[in-house]
Amino acid sequence: MTQPHNKTNLLEETDLGTFIAQTTATDKWQVLSYSAPIIPIHAALFRTGKVFFFCGSGNDPSRLNTPYDSVVWDVSKGTFTRQKPPLDSNNQPIDLFCAGHSFRPDGRLLVAGGTLRYDPFYGSPSALLFDPIAEKWVKILPMNNGRWYPTVLTLGSGRIFAISGPDKDGKLNNQPEIYSAFFPNGWNAFPTTRSYPPYLHLFLLDSGKLFYSGAQMGSNFGLDPRILTLPGSFTESITEKVVPGLQDSAFGNQATSVLLPPAQDQKVMIMGGGSGNKATNRVNIVDLKASNPTYVAARPLNYARMHHSAVLLPDRTVFVCNGSKMNEDTTQSMLPAEIYNPITNTWKVVAKQNVPRVYHSVALLLPDGRVITAGGNPERTVDELRLEIYSPAYMSRSRPIIRSAPEALNYGRQFTIQTPQASNIKWVSLIRPMATTHSCETEQRLVDVPINSRNATSLNVTATSNRNIAPPGWYMLFLCDNNGTPSVATWTQIT
Repeated sequence: MTQPHNKTNLLEETDLGTFIAQTTATDKWQVLSYSAPIIPIHAALFRTGKVFFFCGSGNDPSRLNTPYDSVVWDVSKGTFTRQKPPLDSNNQPIDLFCAGHSFRPDGRLLVAGGTLRYDPFYGSPSALLFDPIAEKWVKILPMNNGRWYPTVLTLGSGRIFAISGPDKDGKLNNQPEIYSAFFPNGWNAFPTTRSYPPYLHLFLLDSGKLFYSGAQMGSNFGLDPRILTLPGSFTESITEKVVPGLQDSAFGNQATSVLLPPAQDQKVMIMGGGSGNKATNRVNIVDLKASNPTYVAARPLNYARMHHSAVLLPDRTVFVCNGSKMNEDTTQSMLPAEIYNPITNTWKVVAKQNVPRVYHSVALLLPDGRVITAGGNPERTVDELRLEIYSPAYMSRSRPIIRSAPEALNYGRQFTIQTPQASNIKWVSLIRPMATTHSCETEQRLVDVPINSRNATSLNVTATSNRNIAPPGWYMLFLCDNNGTPSVATWTQIT
């Protein structure tokens, strides 16, 4: 397991893995001295602390049926290790461009779907796992049909749900399915349903139901936000309950949405998005614990955005970056980042990033609390490879330290965290690592870990007993003090 840097003085890790004094009390952006070797259309954070990028043919039809690279980035060393996915049954490279992905309970990333052809796009049925320890691809049984721009989501059981996207013939795949290693054929499909939009934003609720926030890639087919109930049998169909009230409901294209922290509150926020070439700054929040959930308006973004990214920070705020006022237009994308505080329902404009990022850009939380931004592809073969890291203001403050914490947790069990700042800790949180593409992120969630008692050097806390609140897998464990300053994370697995 990668050990955190336990530093009590004011330090910042540079792109070369060395440390320099940080004297400012403000946030800042840093463009790294090297670039990504491939366009990071898909990105995930591994429990090793390394970042995984892949792009398949990378929105370039001339690269179809050629070898496709993926890379593991060691952020502390500034190095990349290239990997190539397996071949398909026709001995051709499996093209993972515009696949979907989520984490298995063991920390391997499941990647499903991809591209069989361009213009019109046909979806691949391929499914792979990437092992973050061995750093290699493993081929698993394919889906029942192809998917391009699918949504893939980990359930509380640890099984993987896949939905939407054009199939292997370019027709909409209206048959959701679930992957389990215990199924004889790997994937079991439900009966055919309605058409769901590509990369629809889905969130696992505490009940085990799923919520479609109203954000997706492209048109929403006139589909309102709704709660989906998965049946107990594969012979039954998914049922739905519409959630009304969403403002600018036609502006879901490349919007972003998050399950607000903590996950136990069951509130989802949707931000921005576009319709045609125009973006909106609308922000709506829905309380899914209500008997009749309805979206209500919240404070809008300071800037209209689409193609943007939202990242949950360990101080329980929401960081928004990337994006543009107009569709895929970098001249309209040099927008300052913004941070939302759910407690005060306010947005704060923070530092402006140096690199414009629109379509096919990503952002990821690192275990030290910084945010990676990468990618951007405003038109075919125009690839933004520069990497930039955002350091929130808390990076310049004295931070709490985790001396020790369990590497394995059980649901509903108490455990102990050793920290010299125990008397000043406000929150303990588990944050699930991100696996993101196209402004769509079904993985990230911040789970509150209630503090039962404390002494001068330790905290006694309890992990949630609800597998739907914290799906089984690896999480970053953070402390946050009364000043809103988070620790560096340690990794732990909940099963």
